[in-house]
Amino acid sequence: MKNLDESLKMEQVRSEAVPIRDGEPPPQPPPQTSQSIFSKQQADELRERWNTIQTAFIDEPQRSVKDADALVASATKQIADAFANQKGELEKQWSRGDQVSTEELRITLQQYRTFFSRLLSI
Repeated sequence: MKNLDESLKMEQVRSEAVPIRDGEPPPQPPPQTSQSIFSKQQADELRERWNTIQTAFIDEPQRSVKDADALVASATKQIADAFANQKGELEKQWSRGDQVSTEELRITLQQYRTFFSRLLSI
């Protein structure tokens, strides 16, 4: 029972408001991120391109493999660009030096955790 009480106290401490300096916007909660890098439309277009490549294999196998390579290279680049952009946005949140509050850093660390989990899930 003592551990439960201590746990509840710790949770209360975590949820307490952090004072905000005058003129400073309140920290934003971590954005809800989709698990997919691609929008539904992009994913559907990529699948359609894949189906076209696969179907063309019967008549032009070498060209189909070349097109598959290009499609995979394009999708890989889009994924790398998306992760690089997201990392850059995260870095902007904490790289302002001493102007960043502990609460903002806590939220940013949560966002890094989510980002890192996405990287490991690929």
